Amino acid sequence: MEKTEEIVEEIREMIESEEFKEQHRKEEKAFSRIRILTFSRVILFILGKSVKSVQIRLNEWFEWLGGKTVSNSALTQARANLKHTAFIALNEVVKKIFYRDGDEQHYQGFRILAVDGSKVRLPKGEEIKKKYGSIRYSNQKKEVKGEHNYAQVSVLYDVMNRIAIVAEFAEAIAYEVDLAIKHLSEVKKGDLVIGDRNYASGRFIEAILSHGIDLVIRCSASSFKVARKMLQGHGADSQIATLKIKKEKEIKTVKVRFVRVKLSTGEYEVLVTSLLDEQSYPTEMFKELYHLRWGIETDYGLMKTRLELENFSGKTVESILQDFYATIFLTNLESVLIQETESELKSKEGEKNPQQVNRQVSFHAIKSSAIEILLSDKPIKEVLRQLKALFMTNPTLKRERPSEPRKENPARQLLHYHRTQRKHCF
Repeated sequence: MEKTEEIVEEIREMIESEEFKEQHRKEEKAFSRIRILTFSRVILFILGKSVKSVQIRLNEWFEWLGGKTVSNSALTQARANLKHTAFIALNEVVKKIFYRDGDEQHYQGFRILAVDGSKVRLPKGEEIKKKYGSIRYSNQKKEVKGEHNYAQVSVLYDVMNRIAIVAEFAEAIAYEVDLAIKHLSEVKKGDLVIGDRNYASGRFIEAILSHGIDLVIRCSASSFKVARKMLQGHGADSQIATLKIKKEKEIKTVKVRFVRVKLSTGEYEVLVTSLLDEQSYPTEMFKELYHLRWGIETDYGLMKTRLELENFSGKTVESILQDFYATIFLTNLESVLIQETESELKSKEGEKNPQQVNRQVSFHAIKSSAIEILLSDKPIKEVLRQLKALFMTNPTLKRERPSEPRKENPARQLLHYHRTQRKHCF
């Protein structure tokens, strides 16, 4: 059985099992009576989150199911009995089977894991503010005009295979490096962690190396002394140095390598890495290697735009966590489901204009078919065959990260785009 079929098969069995329900419901009696909104249906409804009102989606959903609809209030009460951990557990199934045989994509023998954080705007409410905190905003005159509830999100992301290894939803003031260090419990031998300038921390470097894995981190102009000089154009493009790192009451020393690469803009970029061997890992390689980090930026963009992450379907702490971890699970499931189609598109196109699955199309197809994929008795092969036919429609050209710095669009232009041009996925 192919991995994709095996993943779908195991998820189907899990969400219908009594054991899974008992593990991820709030109370012992929850979902015990025969109701329209069963445990598995609530899970699937959250996965199919839409920009439409919840009541309209419920009406559409139950019309498709051929039964009597329920109210928004009924859904609110039902999902209050569901733990967000259900989506984390489902995501573990995807990872377990996908990585089981070690045949995923690598770069120079490494599994490339990018780490990055992002602020996520939350709904209004005192419960949410108390849990995650808020950030004040001001006008052009720097006058404080109000505040919005926010959370800090952090993800460790396999950029070659487009799989979120682990994700954390934390307080708005949480330090990105602290969250990234927590992620390291999920790494394994052969991994290489890539981070941007926010992660140029001696403590983070020492934590990565203590797990026996490698790293490439971009240095800021205010980070290590060697990096500061290299950014100014001094010294060789590759330099070995020893860093002294204070850990608790002792000083630890680690040997690292600083690499300088020149961007197309003429600017320098300095990276700190544990890959010390200049013969095996020449300086020229690092520009391409660090470029792979762009994958996590794309993933955040996809979650916040195509999947409307910040358009939460509930206003409680638990409903927010449900939406977040459901989105992480959905992106991983989509990455697995489109792999075969991606390979076919890649093989039939020339190198000059490679094509890829239109993610707008694929996410809409998966959300629309969530019941058939994960809850119905319809043969898995048939469902996947129908999905593949949809994935093949309207492919897009594969776009790489732009070499030039991104231009900031005027606020009025952005508002016009969001009001009149932007198309929603579901």
